[in-house]
Amino acid sequence: MISLRVARPTDAVAIGAVHVAAWRSAYPGILPDDYLARMSVARQAAHYEGAIRGPGGVFVAVASGTDVPLGSPPRIVGFTSAGRGRGRLIIGRGLGEGEVETLYVLDDWRDRGVGRRLLRTAAGHLAEAGCRSLYLWVLRDNPARWFYQRLGGTQAAEAPIKVAGQSVMQTAFVWDPIQRLLASSPQAS
Repeated sequence: MISLRVARPTDAVAIGAVHVAAWRSAYPGILPDDYLARMSVARQAAHYEGAIRGPGGVFVAVASGTDVPLGSPPRIVGFTSAGRGRGRLIIGRGLGEGEVETLYVLDDWRDRGVGRRLLRTAAGHLAEAGCRSLYLWVLRDNPARWFYQRLGGTQAAEAPIKVAGQSVMQTAFVWDPIQRLLASSPQAS
C-alpha cells in the first residue's frame, strides 16, 4: 500500500535520499556527472528539514504492507513540496499564485500513480491556502516532462537556470485555474 501524508522532520534524511537518487537517475548527460556524484543526502536532508518546518507544504509517499519486502518497515518512495509562488515574473506577470517546488519519485515506484497523487496533493494544499493557479519548473531536457503535459499543464515560459555552474534551460508548466489539475482524471498519468 502506498499512502500520502504530511512530512515530519524525522523524514528529512529519507526525503534527501529520494532527491539525490532521482537526480542521479534523471539528469546524467543533462547535468555534469561529477556534480551528480557529489550530491549529498546530508545536505539535502538539512534543506528539507528546514522546508518541513517552514510555511510551505511537504508531503511524502510511503510504501508499506505488501509494497515492501516482508518484515521491512514503511519506506518513503517519493515527495513533493509546494508553497506560495516565489514571485518570478515572466513577460511582466507572475506564472501563478502557488508553486510546486519539488516532485520526485524513486524509479522503482514510477508508473504506479505516485507522482500524480503527490502533485494533486500539492495542488490541494495550495488551493486550501487560497491559490487559484499553480506552476512548476522542470528542466527542459528532463525525460519525465511529458508527465506534466499529460496532467494538463500548459507550457508557459522557458528560462535559463544555473546548476553546478552550468546554464540549463527550464520550462514552466502552469495550471490556471488550479482546478484543472485537481479535476484531472486519476488515470491521466
